[in-house]
Amino acid sequence: MQQFVSAQLNEHTMLFQTIASEMTSQIARLSERLIETFKIGNKLLIMGNGGSAADAQHFAGEIVSRFRMERPALPAIALSTDTSIITAIGNDYGFDRIFSRQIEALAAPGDAVIGISTSGNSPNVLKGLEVARQAGCSTIGLLGKDGGTIKALCDIPLIIPSNDTPRVQEVHITVIHILCDLIEQGLFGRFMKERL
Repeated sequence: MQQFVSAQLNEHTMLFQTIASEMTSQIARLSERLIETFKIGNKLLIMGNGGSAADAQHFAGEIVSRFRMERPALPAIALSTDTSIITAIGNDYGFDRIFSRQIEALAAPGDAVIGISTSGNSPNVLKGLEVARQAGCSTIGLLGKDGGTIKALCDIPLIIPSNDTPRVQEVHITVIHILCDLIEQGLFGRFMKERL
């Protein structure tokens, strides 16, 4: 059992080392896009399934409330949280449209839309990003494996090079936290007193 635990932790560490050495510029570029979105008065829409739905909700919560800084609220919506909307759309149009229909209703040109998919192939995330692109939004993917079919629809695809869903999710949540930190710093000043 200890060998299993050790192997899991080693996989985690090796993947994070790869991300640190190969993807920092992409993460910084993504943060710049999100900072610009908020600066011009637009909002962030986030979607994903299962654990990625929870990550979308977590991300929106940190943006609307706060991450580390006391600061004004920022507009972000997790499209996976309203069960009445999800079940109505799923019933009336099908599960593949649960995000695209919400984006039709909520997205404005200049908004940023993030699709989270560990496989890169979630049909409802794909359709959501298609509609977001048609609406004039920035399209961003937090993806896994090889990026799947979704990467082609993303202005910024952040592809975690792993086929192991738990490892991809671990990196996604870390990237989300880094983005929250960079957004606050970029919009509201450098490190606040509580960080010193």
